[in-house]
Amino acid sequence: MKSTWLTVLLMATLGWIAAPTAMDANPALGEPPAADSPRLWAALTLSAAEQRQEDREQREEEAQEREEEAQEREEELYQHGAEALDEKRWQAALEAFEQVAALKGGRSDGALYWKAYAQNKLGRRSEALASLAELSKAYSASRWVGDAKALEVEIRQAAGRPVAPESESNEELKLIALNSLLNVDPQQAVPMLEKFLQGHQAPKLKERALFVLSQSDSPRALEILARTARGEANPDLQRKAVEYLGLFGNGQSQELLAQVYASSGDPAIKRAVLRSFMVAGATDRLFAIAKSEKSVELRKDAIQQLGVSDAQSQLWQLYQIEPSLDVKEQILHALFLADNVDRLVEVARGDPEPRLRKAAIHSLGLQGSQQASEALISTYAKEPDSELKRQILQALFIQDNAKGLIEIARKETNPELKREAVKKLSLMDDRAASDFLLELLNQ
Repeated sequence: MKSTWLTVLLMATLGWIAAPTAMDANPALGEPPAADSPRLWAALTLSAAEQRQEDREQREEEAQEREEEAQEREEELYQHGAEALDEKRWQAALEAFEQVAALKGGRSDGALYWKAYAQNKLGRRSEALASLAELSKAYSASRWVGDAKALEVEIRQAAGRPVAPESESNEELKLIALNSLLNVDPQQAVPMLEKFLQGHQAPKLKERALFVLSQSDSPRALEILARTARGEANPDLQRKAVEYLGLFGNGQSQELLAQVYASSGDPAIKRAVLRSFMVAGATDRLFAIAKSEKSVELRKDAIQQLGVSDAQSQLWQLYQIEPSLDVKEQILHALFLADNVDRLVEVARGDPEPRLRKAAIHSLGLQGSQQASEALISTYAKEPDSELKRQILQALFIQDNAKGLIEIARKETNPELKREAVKKLSLMDDRAASDFLLELLNQ
């Protein structure tokens, strides 16, 4: 706060706080100008159109944010329900999946299945059957329908007999035994694991069964995992199968992942494959997708995984051939993740597109190393564009680099840019910044 008041006082002393213009002071600003002021009228009309465009963009941005928040809420509730199932808290699971189903989002079909599952565990068979009927009617093309029909048969067969609570601990013991048996007799264990996956165990137990299969060298085990990854099971298991193919896979598993990517129309599954390629170290496959994928968002995801994989050479090759500015910005962010300061500096200093130079400068600010700081200061000295200079000041501020801002403020002759540097120094809790502000006041 002290630095802020010093800045206000300093700006007033040096005449940096502008007086109101005649237009600002005109009380009749909202009225149309006189007919003999066509330029002013055109300017105001343009300004109004720009404001309407900004309002539209803001509404679209707010709508996108609301949609993303709803998706995050849906995923949070779904995971809460899955955890409750694993812990045999059937009522808590039922309540969570009821909320997910009511949202009617991307997880509603799976939520209806697990809602019925929990209702059956609670002995509420008629309600469970109603939930399964709702699933089959509302989401007839869902991959959960097969599981729903199997559960419906089980519930109807059990009708009229007392409900015996499922012994989850016994199922876990079976899975442990199967894991041991897999090492001794895969031919016997793999079919039993396959049958386990086709049953009505809790999500975590099925995931464990997939995990056991993923560690087997048996061709049959790989075949089961591949079928699951292609989507022949429910979507939850499909995502897990894709994850395990990347985690424990070899070249054959990577080829299976490539097939899943090519055949799937679900962006979430494609993103899961990209993550598995990253885990498996399959940078060549990520590179190929980043070059050929038609979806801009998926290209960005592939580039993101290349950045995490430290694939600096491939990222730079992509930058040279990529036509989309949006995707090029993602490449710059990936180069930041790969800690490639040299390429970021190269773009910041020489790229003909100001938007990309601005993105590179921003990434250098996030990078925070001594090399990045020195590059920002030297770039500022040679940069003729005032807007890019402001971006460099912002990057130094992000770095909390008071020394660099002071160095620029001492040399800057442009009053606007000098004021910008001083403003940023006033927001920093730094002794050198406060000393510099006092120094200016005492001049």
